[in-house]
Amino acid sequence: MTTVDVPISHLRENPYEIAKSQLRKVADTFAIDPNLINVLQECKKALVVSVPVSMDDGTTQVFQGYRVTHNVARGPSKGGIRYHADVTLDEVKALAMWMTWKCALSGIPFGGAKGGVVCNPKTMSEGELQRMTRRFTSEIINEIGPEKDIPAPDVGTDGRVMAWIFDTYSMNKGHSVLGVVTGKPLTIGGSLGREEATARGALYCVREAVRKRQLSLQGTTVAVQGFGNVGSYLAKFLAEDGATVIAVSDSTSGLYNPNGIDVQAAIAHKRETGSLAGFRGADPISNEDLLVLECDVLAPCALEQVITAENADKVKAKIIVEGANGPVTPAADEILEEKGVLVLPDILANAGGVIVSYFEWVQGLQEYFWKEAEVNAKLNDIITRAFNETWSTMESRDISMRLAAYGLAVQRVSEATVTRGIYP
Repeated sequence: MTTVDVPISHLRENPYEIAKSQLRKVADTFAIDPNLINVLQECKKALVVSVPVSMDDGTTQVFQGYRVTHNVARGPSKGGIRYHADVTLDEVKALAMWMTWKCALSGIPFGGAKGGVVCNPKTMSEGELQRMTRRFTSEIINEIGPEKDIPAPDVGTDGRVMAWIFDTYSMNKGHSVLGVVTGKPLTIGGSLGREEATARGALYCVREAVRKRQLSLQGTTVAVQGFGNVGSYLAKFLAEDGATVIAVSDSTSGLYNPNGIDVQAAIAHKRETGSLAGFRGADPISNEDLLVLECDVLAPCALEQVITAENADKVKAKIIVEGANGPVTPAADEILEEKGVLVLPDILANAGGVIVSYFEWVQGLQEYFWKEAEVNAKLNDIITRAFNETWSTMESRDISMRLAAYGLAVQRVSEATVTRGIYP
């Protein structure tokens, strides 16, 4: 039996410390009671589990898993599960806290949670992934549930993984529990529009930002880092809206064509080969070079902390839309603000996923499902309202979009905390 070693993380800074410093900055700007901040900067609970798995070669490997709940003042906790080699407990804590703010900003009745398993899913067979998922679910089964904590897909997980979690939980309860996870396949209680939801929410934010700047998406140049679920759909939607997607990248390769990339063809190539490498009609580009391209809109849709103090001054984009969680560090934020770059923060820009997860949860509880047009229309209403509330706060207080978004969210969670009081 071997324990999987934790590799050196891609994270340059501790994300949980970043999340807490963001909270303290919000407290200073919006004059929030320090006693409340003492409560909000801590996670309600953090579960660390070992996940033994029988591998295809006959060995047993032990993976480390986490499930963290940050806050439940506004409702049950909600948040994805990621499978990635760099997952750390502090990263999961930070992501759980950001989920709390994301739900509050969107006005949906959830608190924040997050989970993860330290593994490389790309090197594991489907059988190994399924056995790991089912064991991990069994280890956290007392902590999750439709009225308690509802997982969803994240980096390295998808509808297939959610189906295994749903089945494992339901088998233990003795009946199907549709509301235990979201992001499920349509055949077992998933929602129409869920797969594209994060990207569609980011699209609605970009549309609003461009409109506020009195510009047009027609001919706007776009670079997208990350070509998974969020990045590929966002590139596709922006291209359909008339934007020119000049660069895209995945974890191993990137494409650049100043005249525009055929996004649909790139998606098909990635589906067939598993990578963007070898795609004709564009030149190779590194992830690092993509971030500093001359473009109107830059969408980092991969992992955290890709825009830092080291490269922020080289960023030439006019608008950054955070498809990923925490892709811009606080030091980089300050540099971008001085340069006049409009940053659409993660808790607003990528909230589409959790909003439609909320819709899926509601549909599952009611066992009554909506048409896709209805899902997208409701998503547009919520994202547009949250965007305009954030924009109005930004203008009235003369602060950044990020500080405005966090300020609104933290105030809402603070109000719920005060209203409920502290038990006993």
